Amino acid sequence: MNPRVSARDFAGAGPGSHLEDRDDLTTLVFDDNRLLPELFGEHDENLALIEHRLGVDMVRRGNRVAVKGPSSARQTTEAVLSSLYNRVRNGLEVSRGDVEGAIRMSAATADAEAGDGVIRTRRKLVTPRTPVQKAYVTAIRSHELVFGTGPAGTGKTYLAVACAATALANGEVDRIVLSRPAVEAGERLGFLPGDMKEKIDPYLRPLYDALYDVMPATLVQKGIAENTIEIAPLAFMRGRTLASAFVILDEAQNTTPQQMKMALTRLGEGSRMVVTGDPSQADLPAATSSGLGEALGILEGVEGIAHVAFTAADIVRHPLVSRIVAAYDRKSGKPGRPRR
Repeated sequence: MNPRVSARDFAGAGPGSHLEDRDDLTTLVFDDNRLLPELFGEHDENLALIEHRLGVDMVRRGNRVAVKGPSSARQTTEAVLSSLYNRVRNGLEVSRGDVEGAIRMSAATADAEAGDGVIRTRRKLVTPRTPVQKAYVTAIRSHELVFGTGPAGTGKTYLAVACAATALANGEVDRIVLSRPAVEAGERLGFLPGDMKEKIDPYLRPLYDALYDVMPATLVQKGIAENTIEIAPLAFMRGRTLASAFVILDEAQNTTPQQMKMALTRLGEGSRMVVTGDPSQADLPAATSSGLGEALGILEGVEGIAHVAFTAADIVRHPLVSRIVAAYDRKSGKPGRPRR
């Protein structure tokens, strides 16, 4: 038996519950109070785990649980609690591992129902807008290493970050590592104010922006504080082995061949990596070759690696951006046909 669901708040939630906004609120009602201690866990620890994993807020009053958050997250929460409630009704205990398993199963079912290529993050459903974007998401899900190349505005970084956030939420990886080469583009790091973090943060800001768009701010901040989310310049990756991690190397056209080899060989057990870049916008010195182009040639055909190439047709920013990129491509004689 599943809990009854109401879209209304329940009496007594109180102004301090953070559940005043009824537009994004679901209330679950459980029929058998005797089962609730096992369902909710000691000191409601099972509810706290679900809150943390799915990015929702919950308040319990007796046999009622009010759930606040995005619609997709509330639906997954309902499915998780329903599954665990039925488990308790059948006389089975509920451990932390059972809660984690129910979360993974419900998230996987939701992804399957959402359709191929759709990414279910804790804040929203992210849907590919072009066939190449869909191929890119499919490649990320089925390969350990994916190169996504093409012009700005095609969603290379955003889709990769969304996939990373979902993998972390589903327990497929233990952490997210986002990195960029801090290459100067007309302004030297030494002339920027502040300490090292303040100097490099402007280079990493696009990664922060994408992360905050697909995850609740509190979870991003908690992940950064606990080091389950790491955002750092590429130079900080040297000498490390990144196990059970979802690694994204952004703006890879600004890596040297040595830096690219170093980055690719950081991959540890249980990890996957997405490398993104626009070969037409390298900020390297004129005499320095790009590690991205070299890697694509060397690694072509290697098992476990995919390359998805975007074109101006895949740009999802302002329509004028697509026309600007197309004009530059015509000037350089660059073909606009995607490669995979």
